[in-house]
Amino acid sequence: MKTEERKLDLIAKSKRQREWLDERLGSASWAVKGMRYVFPDHWSFLLGEVALFCFVILVATGIYLTLFFRPDSTEVIYHGSYAPLDGQEMSAAYKSVLDLSFNVRMGLLFRQMHHWAANIFVTSIILHQMRVFFTGAFRRPRELNWIIGVTLLILAIGLGFTGYSLPDDLLSGTGLRIAYSVVLGIPFIGPWLAYLLFGGEWPTPATISRLFVFHVMLLPALIIALIGAHLLLIMRQHHADFPGPGKTERNVVGQPAWPSQALKSTGLMLIVFAVIAILGGLVQINPVWAYGPYRAWVVSAPAQPDWYVGWLEGSLRLFPAVEFSITKWFTWPTIFAPSVLVPGLVFLVMYMYPFIEKRFLTHDYAEHNLLDYPYSVPARAGIGMAGFTFGFVLTIAGGNDVLAQVFNISIYEMTWILRVAAIVGPIVVGYAAAKLAEALQREGLGVFRSHQPGLQLRRNAEGGFEEVGEH
Repeated sequence: MKTEERKLDLIAKSKRQREWLDERLGSASWAVKGMRYVFPDHWSFLLGEVALFCFVILVATGIYLTLFFRPDSTEVIYHGSYAPLDGQEMSAAYKSVLDLSFNVRMGLLFRQMHHWAANIFVTSIILHQMRVFFTGAFRRPRELNWIIGVTLLILAIGLGFTGYSLPDDLLSGTGLRIAYSVVLGIPFIGPWLAYLLFGGEWPTPATISRLFVFHVMLLPALIIALIGAHLLLIMRQHHADFPGPGKTERNVVGQPAWPSQALKSTGLMLIVFAVIAILGGLVQINPVWAYGPYRAWVVSAPAQPDWYVGWLEGSLRLFPAVEFSITKWFTWPTIFAPSVLVPGLVFLVMYMYPFIEKRFLTHDYAEHNLLDYPYSVPARAGIGMAGFTFGFVLTIAGGNDVLAQVFNISIYEMTWILRVAAIVGPIVVGYAAAKLAEALQREGLGVFRSHQPGLQLRRNAEGGFEEVGEH
């Protein structure tokens, strides 16, 4: 009897608390509306949630690492647990990372979880963007969300690169030196921009502290703001859904936010956390003690960065050495085209693609809340696969020295093979993808089964469905 009374008392208190909040915030209507929000029931929509959960893990583990990391380039003598480096001169930043790895309880686990989460974070964003691209989820009225997604990808790459560079080991320091050269090679503004970002001429003691500010303050704040804007736009516009029986351009068929989607998302969050914890505990990544402290006159070989900036490294390795002077005041640096112009054009095309497609390919200016199949627009399928192939070849080229050694050929030959592949590969794969999409359309694979025997549903030009007979 007492137990029942306690339950009733708790329910009454909870009701009074909700009423108190609702009187001051009007939160009841928000909560009811949020709980009734409908999520499409398709696994590919969870890719964005994986990215979100990885970011949460990045923030949580990053806070722990920040308590022990010293963003300081001051030279110190190491006398720690890692005997092979005992007595060597290194930066205080590198020493603090060694102490984190060998002396701080759970320090290595959190370091590796942080690094794995960063890799999966970028991977899930790219996969999410690919799903959005191939299904046409960027079409009106979701162009702004596409732009936010591309910006989030750029910021995620920047977040990963700055974090990867903070330990001040030989591998990351080599990458930083390349980044400094890239910024310095930008015509007109390069020297001033390099001074602003790196704090002086390379190597400069201010670099680590400035990267630390970017990594723990500026970039996370921008990402949080854009994630918030992205979620608000989704709430405002609702999810676009795959076509199917009962689905139209004016409704969303799926599961409500509470309890179905909330429980599914909670389970996914626990799975993501468990996978990253297992990877962090059992699979070694970025063993900075094996590289040694950074020295400007030393380069480790073979050396490759994390995969998400490997395509930039590949662009530098494949692009011919072209340098010329227009006047005595202006020189086109060799490094400018592969490191600034190529990625700049790639992201510019990504930003503008929703407007390019409807202007030059589909001439479709209508509002769409039903998604396409990946083969619904052959030109889009071809362009998407061509872009993916181009990025894949550049990423592979980031390790051309390793490939040359594996296949026992000269690095000169391997470079030329990859140069040809970077040009021919996207054309061949893009053409094949477009033709395959056309063939799938001819086969009528865009047809759904009806609930009535002997009938099928085909999507019509207005986005609805019409019944057709069996093939």
